[in-house]
Amino acid sequence: MDVIERLQTHHVKPSVQRIAIMGYLMEHRTHPTVDEIYVALSPSIPTLSKTTVYNTLKLLSEHGAIQTLTIDGRNTCYDAVTTPHAHFLCKCCGRIYDLAPTPSDSHPGEMEREGHQIQEIHHYYKGICKQCIEEKRLNRINSLTN
Repeated sequence: MDVIERLQTHHVKPSVQRIAIMGYLMEHRTHPTVDEIYVALSPSIPTLSKTTVYNTLKLLSEHGAIQTLTIDGRNTCYDAVTTPHAHFLCKCCGRIYDLAPTPSDSHPGEMEREGHQIQEIHHYYKGICKQCIEEKRLNRINSLTN
């Protein structure tokens, strides 16, 4: 699905800024923050402001076109993948990774619990990513051989 189609599917009127922000999220699977998106897009859209980025992300999230992540407690991050999946935050490098869905990552619109209709489910895992583990292992080996 292309960017304009995705916006229209979620009942969001396409504009230059909305297309650019949605396109950035669809292309960059890094779970960026408002600042990261602004820094990436402002050179090509000089009239873009952080407020516009923030308001657009809020709109896209409210319409279900993106997910809002609060995994690290300091920054709000955004994800264009809206199908059920979990996220992993590396406490060493700070990167956020998508994790493959598990049976517990059910689609919230189909869930009810104790009479409540569940609209959102967030599965967050925190630890050390495999890249950082490997770097630490290599650093240990290098320090032993030097």
